[in-house]
Amino acid sequence: MNYNYYKLSLSLFALFASMIVYGGEYSVQDSIQQKERIETPLPKRHSSEQILYRKGYTVSYNKDYKIPNWVAWHLTAEHATGSIPRPGNAWHEDEEVPEPRATLIDYRGRGWSRGHMCPAGDNKWDNDAMYESFLFTNCCPQNANLNSGDWNQIEMACRRWAEKYGDIYIVCGPILYNKVHETIGPNKVVVPEAFFKVVVCLNGTPKGIGFIRKNTDPAKRNDLYVNTISEVERITGITFFPLLPKDISKSVKSKADLKDWE
Repeated sequence: MNYNYYKLSLSLFALFASMIVYGGEYSVQDSIQQKERIETPLPKRHSSEQILYRKGYTVSYNKDYKIPNWVAWHLTAEHATGSIPRPGNAWHEDEEVPEPRATLIDYRGRGWSRGHMCPAGDNKWDNDAMYESFLFTNCCPQNANLNSGDWNQIEMACRRWAEKYGDIYIVCGPILYNKVHETIGPNKVVVPEAFFKVVVCLNGTPKGIGFIRKNTDPAKRNDLYVNTISEVERITGITFFPLLPKDISKSVKSKADLKDWE
């Protein structure tokens, strides 16, 4: 399928869907909000969810766990680089979500790293985007060695892919396997048992890949936790990239091979 035609089809679909949702009323703001939302998963069932739109990403926030359900963003080649530095002491609570919510006190001295979901490195293109990447609604308690090791390696790989292919679509977030979860701090921020990341590229031959990594010290080979997007959907209960046509969706979700990306 011609990619430009496909993206036009998605835009028309989004326009039609928004007109249904808003009873036929449509505005330029709706258009901007709907445009390029290929990365946004379907709403979660049987789970707390508050959608937050940021300059560089979208969050599905869970007030019961004080962490995101998922964070999604469209990473372009232009956004994969930049000169905006990481600000010092930038982590801050998100006043758009109800209290109790994660704060600095919850993480201080708890033995867990403040792990970005949408990384600061993907937001070096804009001051506001960089600042918003340090909201606690874009953060989970993460093993420090994982945060600076395997997880960081996957983040850097995504930036290479965005530069190589022009743009990619990413969703990542926590996985809660257990019925009872460890929490940290007075606000009882939940510590995930694992993390997922799914990536789709629609330029050239469409392809997708998923990663699942336990929230522990890094493994030695990242291909040990490569998964198909379909498998990540099964484990998380999240439906990813719902706007993709069925044939493309099946193609990108059913196969995962790092060799296709390098």
